[in-house]
Amino acid sequence: MIQPSNDEIVFYTNPMSRGRIARWMLEEVGRPYRTVVLDFGTTMKAPEYLAINPMGKVPAITWRGVTVTECAAICAWLADACPEAGLAPALDDPARGTWLRWLFFTAGPLEAAVTAKALNLLAPAEKAGMAGYGSFEQVVDALETAVSDGPWILGDRFSAADVYVGSQIMWGLQFKTLPERDSFKAYAERLSRREAAGRARDLDDALIAASANN
Repeated sequence: MIQPSNDEIVFYTNPMSRGRIARWMLEEVGRPYRTVVLDFGTTMKAPEYLAINPMGKVPAITWRGVTVTECAAICAWLADACPEAGLAPALDDPARGTWLRWLFFTAGPLEAAVTAKALNLLAPAEKAGMAGYGSFEQVVDALETAVSDGPWILGDRFSAADVYVGSQIMWGLQFKTLPERDSFKAYAERLSRREAAGRARDLDDALIAASANN
């Protein structure tokens, strides 16, 4: 891998991974970046990349001497680092509480509940209080409150929270890990029309096609 300069945004990803979320966020931000595509089990587990992310997974972003992993953190960090994109409420804006709430909720209880359900590992009802997500139904009902009023999580203002939460909802609908509620489908449809989302999708799909042809 080429050693990045501090002024260069470097994006480590695989087009068949959660890296698609970070790609979308980068396209929303609108700053130039360099993409490094890694393979599962080989370059993603190589010492050079493990020095960037010891978990050996993507995505990761390096910029200005900082490394950020985990999709929700990448979305929040890029939004704050690029205020001109208008994707994060200011620190003194009350809307920032809502913004942070749904980023953390989706990265925590939602992801945990969806994964547990997919693996048939949900906590039994009598022990639901021991699980941070409570029950799958509780998580889904709570998620619906975030997107029902719309059009975006912050009302009329699109933000990085919509990139992250929206990605989870769109994948949940695609892979049937979330119920097909009308509010989820309408929200996903609005998100799919974002120009940055389309650019990110095209870039990653082109990488998949190129890999298949090699």
